[in-house]
Amino acid sequence: MEGKDIKRAGLKITQPRVKILELLENSADRHLSAEDIYKSLLANGDDIGLATVYRVLTQFETAGLVTRHHFESGQAVFELSSDEHHDHMVCVRTGRVVEFCDEVIEQRQQAIAREHGFEITGHSLILYGRFVEKT
Repeated sequence: MEGKDIKRAGLKITQPRVKILELLENSADRHLSAEDIYKSLLANGDDIGLATVYRVLTQFETAGLVTRHHFESGQAVFELSSDEHHDHMVCVRTGRVVEFCDEVIEQRQQAIAREHGFEITGHSLILYGRFVEKT
């Protein structure tokens, strides 16, 4: 995504929007809260207020540039929108989020929906647990 994506979404290209979009694109963590984004902007010397961060994220969400998630921590996190489907696992201790896609799970969901006379139009799968270091 670039500034032109902001414009294509019907928004004016402004410094705060470009900076927030760049941060979301370049962050090693794909799921960031508004506070995470605000702190990163401050650390980079960008003078963008927390209220502006919230406002821009809401505008990005409305425009389809980002997706908002409400995982168990209660704090909303944002990730860049993608055409590629994925599900999430969330560590209940650390808040760490892992994305995954499993074709067997996707096929099973379709089979279950058919068994009950449903056509899936969308879904969200979030698994909660504790991250365990591999030994």
